[in-house]
Amino acid sequence: MGISIGLVGLGSFGRSFADLFKSHPLVDRVGLCDVEADRVARFADDPFFQEKFSPNDAFSSLDEICAADFDAIAVITQPWLHAPQCLQVMESGKHVYSAVPIISIPDDDAILDWCDKLVAACERTGQYYMLGETTYYRPEAMFCRRKAREGAFGRFVYAEGEYFHDVDAHCNLRQVQQSRTSSKTGAGWPALRDKYAEQGIRGGPMHYPTHSTSGPVSVMEAHAVKVTCYGYRHQENDPFFSSNAFTNEVALFQMSNGSTVRIAEMRETPGCPGNDSETFRVFGTLGSFSEGRWWEIARPDYENIDLSNVPRPTTVHVTKEEMFDPLPQEVQDAFKRAMNKTIDETDLQNLDFNPQGHGGSHPYMVHEFVESVANNRQPETNIWESARYMVMGVMAHKSALRDGETLEIPDWGDAPE
Repeated sequence: MGISIGLVGLGSFGRSFADLFKSHPLVDRVGLCDVEADRVARFADDPFFQEKFSPNDAFSSLDEICAADFDAIAVITQPWLHAPQCLQVMESGKHVYSAVPIISIPDDDAILDWCDKLVAACERTGQYYMLGETTYYRPEAMFCRRKAREGAFGRFVYAEGEYFHDVDAHCNLRQVQQSRTSSKTGAGWPALRDKYAEQGIRGGPMHYPTHSTSGPVSVMEAHAVKVTCYGYRHQENDPFFSSNAFTNEVALFQMSNGSTVRIAEMRETPGCPGNDSETFRVFGTLGSFSEGRWWEIARPDYENIDLSNVPRPTTVHVTKEEMFDPLPQEVQDAFKRAMNKTIDETDLQNLDFNPQGHGGSHPYMVHEFVESVANNRQPETNIWESARYMVMGVMAHKSALRDGETLEIPDWGDAPE
């Protein structure tokens, strides 16, 4: 028997996950919730949903769906609502999936407090929390974690993570903000933002750090212990950044395994250092990875080095297809149907499974959450792991506000077995 799951937030981002959650073979029943009724109707009237959706499972508020008898709820709402809504879900006795980040508000101390509350709620209620962090499920991260488990990196030395997303680049952030604040729930953000500004609390791009921090942290299985960060202050009169102390922030972290990590969160610079604007690189004593290239070296016997035959590093270019972890065949088939609803079954069998969404991460995130709930285990990006991604940005921003003062970083430990 499969699980039941409610989907909260059916806007532009939530819509991209609805078909996947509904299609997963371990999901027997789906509920739909949004404060805007037409969004629920769009799916309720779709024949594709009829086998797992009942009209009785349509809701217009989080309170309503939390009172229903679902096993789990996926919260894909506005970023500043994530933490309190996820807390409410767990308090109602349900596992929760959260869109990223844990919460997005300018107040560093409040973010840390929300991390405390969510960790405590998981411990107290026994419910699972999963952060839908896309970078964790990009093929590059999957490949590097496999290499790390093999010991192919040797000792980790250095890593970089970065998210270069200029405000006026592709996926224009001004338009994203306009779209968010034009919805019923999003309309409350300007007043909340202004309230922080009145208190002198100003944010920055490090308050949305998980796309850049999760890669190095998940590969090395290490957490940050100290940080020094500097920010670039926007000097022009751009209203988009009116509540921000910085538009770009770059941080250097000391990690628990002795390595060093550089994280860059940039919102006011076109272009990026390498081939991708959202990526990471990891360097070890025996192997290293950067943007589709794997280097490795067979170190010599240091006591008996043969200088006539000193080994040299070798380089392998790895395709995205080679990087992806496999999904169970029945899950691949179900997701193919969801992504190609207009193609008949015969032609569908001839199509390869082509993961879509943020580097192909979306199907993997859905599968991980559903499978973890169905099999009663902690998801990979649980609250303890996710807090490590988030706190790096919070403490980096604190450091930048103090002109690069080195700060210690709190840690909530590992997830319970």
